[in-house]
Amino acid sequence: MNARTNIQVINGADGKPAFVVIPYAEYVAEHGVERDLIPHAVVSRTVDGAAPVRAWREHLGLTQGEVAGRLGISQSAYAQQEANPRLRKQSRAKIAMALGIADAQLDF
Repeated sequence: MNARTNIQVINGADGKPAFVVIPYAEYVAEHGVERDLIPHAVVSRTVDGAAPVRAWREHLGLTQGEVAGRLGISQSAYAQQEANPRLRKQSRAKIAMALGIADAQLDF
């Protein structure tokens, strides 16, 4: 028998099981949600005033020049897109692909 040993059961006030805690990696493997998540650092950076595109780029440790190179455009052209608070859907999708994230992760 291969019983799971890396779970934790949390009992409620009545002493009966109320919650089960499993390792995050197992949760992601079972539910496939990691690609849709937005890290706290990215959200925090946007709260501080950065555009989501810039917050993601900084979180991933990339320069504007590196992302521009992935997009095949100049650094100054990318900087204008990054500063734009309302990117076109097509531009957002291309930038998301260059960053390796889902375009929905830039639309928050």
